[in-house]
Amino acid sequence: MTDTAIRNAKPRERNYKLADGGGLYLLITPSGGKLWRLKFRTDGREKKLAIGSYPEIGLGDARKRRDEAREQLAAGKDPSREKQREKVRSRLQADNTFAGVAAEYCEKRKRDGHKGWAHATAVRSEYLLGQLNKTIGRMPITEIEAADVLGALRKVEGKGNHESAKRMQQLASAVLRYAVATARLISDPTRDLRGALTAPKVTHYGAITDASRVGELLRAIDGYEGQGITKFALQLAPHVFVRPGELRHAEWSEIDLEKAVWSIPAEKMKMRKAHHVPLSHQAVALFNQIFAVTGPSGYVFPSIRTRLRPMSENTINAGLRRLGYASGEMTAHGFRAMASTLLNESGKFSTDAIERGLAHGDTDKVRAAYHRGAHWDERVEMAQWWSDYLDVLRDGADILPFEKRPAV
Repeated sequence: MTDTAIRNAKPRERNYKLADGGGLYLLITPSGGKLWRLKFRTDGREKKLAIGSYPEIGLGDARKRRDEAREQLAAGKDPSREKQREKVRSRLQADNTFAGVAAEYCEKRKRDGHKGWAHATAVRSEYLLGQLNKTIGRMPITEIEAADVLGALRKVEGKGNHESAKRMQQLASAVLRYAVATARLISDPTRDLRGALTAPKVTHYGAITDASRVGELLRAIDGYEGQGITKFALQLAPHVFVRPGELRHAEWSEIDLEKAVWSIPAEKMKMRKAHHVPLSHQAVALFNQIFAVTGPSGYVFPSIRTRLRPMSENTINAGLRRLGYASGEMTAHGFRAMASTLLNESGKFSTDAIERGLAHGDTDKVRAAYHRGAHWDERVEMAQWWSDYLDVLRDGADILPFEKRPAV
């Protein structure tokens, strides 16, 4: 068979063949199609292998594929079965790009029972992985090397975003370890990247913990002239001292104003355990005011654009900036440090009750189980005392030093 003979071959009423040798032939169809086929025998049966069409596959390439198939036969393999396996491998490889495995990993982590990601963590993690996908997202997971990941991280680090780069490194490693665990990768190529990035500078949340300055802050909040919902959030935050994400994701279905309890479900908590917040008279009064604006269902603090989403994570901090407080001076998270510092300094409440109020995790599992339902009455008393104390500070009364609790 020659290339000229192939080009000159005309269609007939029925299919016919032009033989080449070694089982290779060209099938000419009535519609004018020219299809390469290979006839072979395996396990005593005659079979055919579709190689492709002419001119996409020329005579030389067709002969090369015939020879490869005959080598497979010599090795005891069925060329048609090997072709099917290659299709499956190619499809799996296409699915197993870094972006594909990362998306699968994120879905798993969001459904991971009591260890599942909180909503804010999921959003942040998916965003950072999306930044990685711009560089290595389309790469097959099996072809990724440490240098590929490092190159992507250097772009972020080069902009001064050291914390984001570090978190992206951790997430990339987690995705690759997940690929190992699901038998798609032999080992995590990023394991040797430890120490390659500049360590982010540890910064603490700005917080006002001096009693006299707390009063100034509360008076400033009462005079806030921005969005009404933002003002409500700023007013409520010091009384409940939950994490900012827990505050902005609060829903009316979680709040029982008659029983004065806010029950935050486990999936919204950093420690993945349900948290019950006793509400002081002042907190209940604020919730009642907010209810008149955003109740009776959905988010307590909805976005100004749609009630289907909570307010932005930057809203409270932006409100504080508008009041003149710099980020190093006071932040949304700083209300927790404020409560922790002044409640501990008061000497009126046990450390365990304060820690429970802050929903801090207990590294001692036995102790954590024992204390799960403990200190509620003390926490109810503490919530009311704290709100009363904030009122005193806000009203500008003389601040007397706390009496130390007698040693037990």
